[in-house]
Amino acid sequence: MDAQTLSLLMFLSVCGLLMLGFPVAFTLAGTAFAFAFAGSLFGAFDLSLFGVLPSRYFGIMVNPVLVAVPLFIFMGVMLERAKIAEQLLETMSLLFGRLRGGMGLSVIFVGMLLAASTGIVGATVVTMGLLSLPTMLKAGYDKKLSCGIICASGTLGQIIPPSIILVLLGDVLQGSYAEAQRAIGNWAPEPVSVIDLFAGAFIPGVLLVVLYMGWVVVTGYLRPKACPISPKPREGMLARQVITVLLPPALLIFGVLGSILAGVATPTESAAVGAAGAMLIALLRKRLSMDVLKDVMRSATRISTMVFVILLGASVFSLVFRGFGGDDMISKFLHDLPGGAFSAVLAVMLVMFVLGFFLDFIEIIFVVVPIVGPILLQFDISPVWLGVMIAINLQTSFLTPPFGFALFYLRGVAPDNVTTMDIYRGAAPFVAIQVVGLALVAAFPALATWLPSVLF
Repeated sequence: MDAQTLSLLMFLSVCGLLMLGFPVAFTLAGTAFAFAFAGSLFGAFDLSLFGVLPSRYFGIMVNPVLVAVPLFIFMGVMLERAKIAEQLLETMSLLFGRLRGGMGLSVIFVGMLLAASTGIVGATVVTMGLLSLPTMLKAGYDKKLSCGIICASGTLGQIIPPSIILVLLGDVLQGSYAEAQRAIGNWAPEPVSVIDLFAGAFIPGVLLVVLYMGWVVVTGYLRPKACPISPKPREGMLARQVITVLLPPALLIFGVLGSILAGVATPTESAAVGAAGAMLIALLRKRLSMDVLKDVMRSATRISTMVFVILLGASVFSLVFRGFGGDDMISKFLHDLPGGAFSAVLAVMLVMFVLGFFLDFIEIIFVVVPIVGPILLQFDISPVWLGVMIAINLQTSFLTPPFGFALFYLRGVAPDNVTTMDIYRGAAPFVAIQVVGLALVAAFPALATWLPSVLF
């Protein structure tokens, strides 16, 4: 059996085992080791390649960019424990007042704010599902529309910076871009950083929010019964309440994201400031105690450990895959496609979209992107644009059945009269909206590249 056949079988085996629910990190590493030893028996793999694993692992451990991951996770979990979403939802519902679909618009707006401050999809969907879904159903909103709004709003944390997916993508693309430039003879390329991705994803993220809100407005116009007018808001101290509730998270977002985009601080430094700011907000809201702090630290440690263990397992997988020559096979396939860069990017986007039905975004980032990234970037396309395209594409993985995590999160907290099919049908239009957003960024790359070029 030749090396390229083994590389293809290894990739398919990993996908199959992940769909069966086996632990991601151990599946990646275990399958890779098994195929490597099998390949050595066929003379298709050189086991001495494993000698570079220690240096790879050491490089991951000392990578300053990845230090931002546990800090951003800590910030998000702390803000979730501070119950910041509750007051935001109540206040935004009052603010949008008598607009048709105003309650749906307020959920999307709060989802945007939570995305820019917490970035944790599970916490956002569960919190909004518990708080807003019963209220929307009581107000007469269509069940499918309500579920779709909540799920889609919760996934905004994947594209609106600061985002964990952008931090991980930035680190992977940085190495892929350097490798691609070396392959074409450029040994001193301009570096691509997480900051570039943050700036590049800002406008597309806001674009998705506008598209979501536009869909709610159009639905309210075409199907008035699906988006009833909210009850008249209470008079009185609305302005003061808006300022009181919005100011703390707004200042935190400005401090974290603003300092990154202004070049004042690195993502890791801003993440540390954000973690401290989240603790301060929890303290001001009288939600911070030693028990809460311990719980937040345990949750942040557990999530961070999962991410890094997967990264270590993915390193073994990519090493064995390249050892089999799988990257050469994919490179030849993409370069032979008619249409050049457009066809190559389209093929990769389609593969990622389909994989998103079955695999988590972390698995796709660590398994697929290191393989296809260096190949695509040899076509002389912007790494920032490619990173934003991948991020929007992976965002759909949270909404696509059967394994869309946002759908699972909402199913766990939805009332009994909301069926799983209601959630699936409600998410379908928002998947289409995300595909439209992806197409717009593909057609107009300046949506992703203009802001970084101006700022940096």
